[in-house]
Amino acid sequence: MRSMLTATLIFVATGVAAQAQLTPPSSLGARPKQVATVPIRPGLQTPADTANAMAQTERLAIQSDLAWVGQYNGAITGDVSERMVEAIKEYQKAGGGKATGVLNAKERSVLAETARRRQDNAGWKIVTDAGSGARLGIPTKLVPQQSSDASGAKWSSSTGTIQIQLSRRKEANPTTAKLAEREKKEPAGRNVDYTVVKPDFFVLSGLQGLKKFYVRGAFKGDEVRVLTILYDQATENTVEPVVIAMSSAFNPFPANAGPPPRKTVEYGTGVVVSDDGAIVADRQITDECLAIAIAGFGNADRVAEDKDHDLALLRIYGARGLKPLALSDGAARTNPDKTNVELTGISDPQNQGGGTAASSVKAQVAQVGGGGGSGDLALSPAPAVGFSGAPALDGDGKFAGVALLKPVIVAGPAAAAPTAQSVLVSADSVREFLKASGVNAAGGSSDAKASVVRVICVRK
Repeated sequence: MRSMLTATLIFVATGVAAQAQLTPPSSLGARPKQVATVPIRPGLQTPADTANAMAQTERLAIQSDLAWVGQYNGAITGDVSERMVEAIKEYQKAGGGKATGVLNAKERSVLAETARRRQDNAGWKIVTDAGSGARLGIPTKLVPQQSSDASGAKWSSSTGTIQIQLSRRKEANPTTAKLAEREKKEPAGRNVDYTVVKPDFFVLSGLQGLKKFYVRGAFKGDEVRVLTILYDQATENTVEPVVIAMSSAFNPFPANAGPPPRKTVEYGTGVVVSDDGAIVADRQITDECLAIAIAGFGNADRVAEDKDHDLALLRIYGARGLKPLALSDGAARTNPDKTNVELTGISDPQNQGGGTAASSVKAQVAQVGGGGGSGDLALSPAPAVGFSGAPALDGDGKFAGVALLKPVIVAGPAAAAPTAQSVLVSADSVREFLKASGVNAAGGSSDAKASVVRVICVRK
């Protein structure tokens, strides 16, 4: 792992590192991601040619995901390189597949979902330091303790095995060479085994006592900002993929500090699960709403949530003519890796000229990880915006789960456009959530179009 991180530092530092910023979501749920692949076209002979035919946003997403699963240790820029192609081949070989250098649809979906879960496990979030406006990615579950003062901010684990520090100071006539020399000597006892100094930034790494360290710094005018990551050598397998992500995410002087705001009005799909007004929807879609409306039925209250699976339970009162969906067992629960499903949802009004019609699309379900029942399901291709919360029916017309457009955080140029990724919350997870919330979801219809409603969240 030490050699891998050294290679990482070389490629991150010598790439377009000054531009390697993170497309900042307002939370883990603000950045949907497209996982569809580009097929090999006639005349395109190499994996690099195929990658170049993709949108840059998808290349960024692939590099970011490969970094999170420990296969890619280069700069996350969206640029095609032999390192990216080799990382894809290594990922394919590790999964028992053929090392083609081009991800097929199932491999891409599984990679995206695996990376997302590792981000979730680390608590990966983009934060803006209130004192300086610097933007950085933080693994909040690994370093839950935070403090700040006029000189910067610090995040650490409860035992101090992992520490992240953002420092700021004023310095007359700084240069990256002078800053690097100072960081080599402070604190005393640093053993530097890698150094890169560019006109606009510097990077150091090595050992500090019994800990490994990574330092990246830059200046603007007389303002100096330095990111330092310290971690015990015993944690390197966990931390080093995060170091790669943090290096690409760090933007000490962003042009527009802070994440973009949530949409003022956001649309999703809800599934009617009882005739007395219970509706299952996407928790992220219904967060921070001044009002939640169900088109054609009026306002709804959010009465329960499942943070582990990003589900919300809404309730409308006094509504008549509701047709709940039958939530019987489906094949996707027992054999998800060979299941085709049909998603039924209501696309965003902008996608259908202001219309409100429900529609159905096909998707494939892939098992991520070891299986075993209640989660880890990836959908490909991702449905249209507005489908988040849509029910999925298997080939026998039975309920297979709820589709969600999931958050993904990609390290790369700040101008990169958002992308989308979709997962399937299994039928078992939905039923368990409803049972825990006291909802009797027995009975119902198999007509998904009659059971879906448009969910509208209105924010400030």
